[in-house]
Amino acid sequence: MVLLVLGFVFTISLLIGIPIAFCLGLCSLAVVLYTGDYSIVLIAQKIFNGMDMFSLMAIPLFILAGDLMNLGGVTDRLIKFSNLLVGHIRGGLAHTLVVAEMFLSGITGSAVADASALGTVLIPSMVKEGYDVEFSTAILATAATAGPIIPPSITMVVYGVTMGVSIGGLFLAGLIPGIIMGLSMMAMAYYFARKRNYPRNERRATLRQVLKGSREAVAALILPVIILGGIMSGVFTATEAAAIAVFFAFVFGFFFFKTLKIKDIPRILINCAITSSVIMFIIGTANIALWFLATQQVPEKVASFFLSISGNPYVLMFIINILLLITGCFMETGAAIILFAPILAPILINVGFHPLHVGFIFVFNLVIGMITPPLGICLFVGCTIARISIERLSRAIWPFVLILIAVLLIFSYFPGIAMIVPRIFNIGV
Repeated sequence: MVLLVLGFVFTISLLIGIPIAFCLGLCSLAVVLYTGDYSIVLIAQKIFNGMDMFSLMAIPLFILAGDLMNLGGVTDRLIKFSNLLVGHIRGGLAHTLVVAEMFLSGITGSAVADASALGTVLIPSMVKEGYDVEFSTAILATAATAGPIIPPSITMVVYGVTMGVSIGGLFLAGLIPGIIMGLSMMAMAYYFARKRNYPRNERRATLRQVLKGSREAVAALILPVIILGGIMSGVFTATEAAAIAVFFAFVFGFFFFKTLKIKDIPRILINCAITSSVIMFIIGTANIALWFLATQQVPEKVASFFLSISGNPYVLMFIINILLLITGCFMETGAAIILFAPILAPILINVGFHPLHVGFIFVFNLVIGMITPPLGICLFVGCTIARISIERLSRAIWPFVLILIAVLLIFSYFPGIAMIVPRIFNIGV
């Protein structure tokens, strides 16, 4: 009966458009009120316990660091520097967008923030230069998915806290895949650029121009090095790295670039508080729903069902990949991790896959869901900026979705590639 009430209330509330955090809370409240076996105080206790974790401090701190850097003028400098590096290749602005996103991912850890920051600048420029608006928006939305893969990553923080996996190890596991993602996007962009004769910079940037551009983008280039260098050397944890990132973002914005003002601080803090509170509330309400699922032995029953289908690790990996890709089409990434990771991840871990590898695969699957219709959030960000319909963008983005799925399969079945960096630095392994 508990499962029936949970599932029914959750499905109905989700279908009528209630935000998922409230869906999780309502279905748990319905169980308490309907069965009468639990105290209503349990709801508040479990929500608080779900959010009462030191590691979760990394979420608002990384969001704050990203906002400080974006408003500090880093995005414009990154775009200029990226254009100097790859603007001479056919389809130069598309390559510029991908490279700028790879750099920006090392600061924000958020796909939505990256898409908004880069799209408002580059989509109008690409359209003006003769790029199709659908292609421009598709490459923007796809490139933004590198945000949660290239460290630091807010999504990986959520997974690490949910599953008790090393957050630093997850960060390092996403490093090589993030670079390969970017290269695969650039290869696809080059194919379309040649096919449609998109423009490029007439002259290749000189070494002097590149060095000058790197000096102007120094904050964006140094900050990821500081974060990853500190984690890899063992100087600080991922949460401490987030605090260091905020400090350096503040210093660069106020004293180096001198683009941030005191009057900007309240707006930045309010935005950080709103974004963080949404994530934290989802974590809190999901904790009580997961507790009810655990009392009904749902993880054990699901594991038994999957193992009855096949005991082959690679078959199970394929099935769970499909489930997560479908889930990502309909559910917000953080909520999907909190709900499904405790149920599905142990299945893969128990058949021999490393917990870091499983965590990375979970994140990668759900990140692809951010650009798949009908509810991919990056699609809506791109459509809002470019002022096109979701149908037009959905048709243009499928080649990029397919290439990301191909990359996903590579890392699913060749786990050693993603595990190279964590094993070198012996973090999380």
